[in-house]
Formats: sequence, C-alpha cells, structure tokens
Amino acid sequence: MSVITDNSETHSARVPAAEHTLRILSYLAGRPAPVAASAIARDLELPRSTVYHLLATLAAHGFVLHLREDRRWGLGTSAFELSGGYARQQPLARLGRPLVAALSDRLGESAHLAVMSGGDVLYIVEERAPRRPALITDVGVRLPAHLTATGRAMLAALPREQVRALYPSAAAFPDRTGHGPRTPRELRELLREVRARGYATENSEVAEGLRSVGVAVADHTGWPVAAVAVTWPGDGGDEARLADAVAETAQTLESRLKR
Repeated sequence: MSVITDNSETHSARVPAAEHTLRILSYLAGRPAPVAASAIARDLELPRSTVYHLLATLAAHGFVLHLREDRRWGLGTSAFELSGGYARQQPLARLGRPLVAALSDRLGESAHLAVMSGGDVLYIVEERAPRRPALITDVGVRLPAHLTATGRAMLAALPREQVRALYPSAAAFPDRTGHGPRTPRELRELLREVRARGYATENSEVAEGLRSVGVAVADHTGWPVAAVAVTWPGDGGDEARLADAVAETAQTLESRLKR
C-alpha cells in the first residue's frame, strides 16, 4: 500500500509543475518581447521561487532564453522547434501545395514552401518548373536559414532576441558557396534590408548562378510559420515582378491559415 501511496503523491506533485510549466510557455508565447520573471509570477499568480525554478529548468533544455543583461526571459530555440514541428504538419503542406504549384506555373520558375527548424529551413512543398536549372532543394531537404530567401524572410519576422539566440556568434554561420553573412552583425544588417524591402533575396549563396526571392507567411499571432519562394537563373528575371507574385501567394496562404 505504501508503494501505491508514494506513486500517487509523486503524480500529484508532478501535475501542478507540468501545468505551471505549460502556463509559463503559453504566457511567453503571447508576449511581444521577453519579460521579467517577476512579471511572470505576478501575472500568473505563481510564487517567484516556483517561477525561477521552472525557468531554470526550461532554460537548461532550450525552451526559454535568459537575457541576463536585461534580466528578462523569452522563448528559446527548443520551443521554436516545437512550433516548427506543428507548422510542418500536413495541413500547411495541403493548403500550400496548390498555391505554390500555381505560382510556379504562372512564372515559369521553380517555387517552394519551407518552415523553420532551429537554424535551418525545411522544405515541405517543392514545384519544379520544366526546362529550368536543377535545384538542390526538395521536400525534406534542410538548408541553413541565413543563406536562403525563405529563411531570411522568416528570420526578419522573428523577434530580434530569437534571432540572437539562433545566431549568437560567427560559429553559427555555416557556409556553402563563400557568399552570405558570416557574423551576427552582418545578419542583422541583412535582415534590416529584408524588413525595409518587404521580401528576402538570395543570390548564389545556396547554389552558384541561382537567385531566389522569399516572403514569410504568418499565423494569427503574427509568428512566421512558413515562407514562399521562387528560384531562377541569376542571369535574368525581373526581381520586383517575381517578388510581387511571391508576396501575393504568401498572403493568400496566410489568409487561408487564419480561417
């Protein structure tokens, strides 16, 4: 009987901890910026000691990020992985596939739909245009987000603290062709340009001689769950016209996700 009682007591102790943990993650996900632990404790009506203990555990597993200088907490890369995992489910691919196919047919260029997965993009829809150059992208392929148009479009829409967590130093910048940002400062400048322009570009940074434009797709909270892109040979193509078409497709997909 004592064994049963002990298990019951352990279970009872774990349930509130699990509930508090989920409440903290949901709370952070709904904030526009990182917040202080004291604000979490106050708003969720939890003891500060409980909040600090749970935040420390979540931080150890990458689910939250502690900005020590600001004394604030935000979502970490592991939480981002979970959101990316949800975004990769079949509904997104099912909604996006006909739109990406129509975009490819309209422009006569190859088009893609990708989601973030940590510091990579993962392609979930790929439409190859006939008589166009072969691509290294395909469904299930991962590429460094900072080198791709889809990745840059999504990174530009993320909170800056999240980008800093993904790219804390020069060691976080793998290279493919010798082009592209190599430091956090270079990436910050590139993402400023993406925000100002309204779409992301990439030129020979994934494969020599190929260019891409990409636009992010946001969910109802404004979080970039995916991005649409078109790739074409670098010796031609009207970037602005292609970007307009990609943006139109991204907006259509975004509106369907929010229904």
